[in-house]
Amino acid sequence: QGGSSGGERRFVETLARAAVAVGVAGVFIETHQDPDNSTSSDGPNMLPLKDMPALLERLMAFDRIAKGL
Repeated sequence: QGGSSGGERRFVETLARAAVAVGVAGVFIETHQDPDNSTSSDGPNMLPLKDMPALLERLMAFDRIAKGL
């Protein structure tokens, strides 16, 4: 897309869960308080900061399940 990577935030959780399921120990998630109004070209990729705590809780729970804990 020229000046941006063309990512879509709607896939963030699905891709992060897939990574956790195959044993990835960490994920990089771009976040911003207001991604739709970010001056960064990565706004469409960014998850709203307010959504991060719940996503991290879900990923940690998924990690425990994936590891059989």
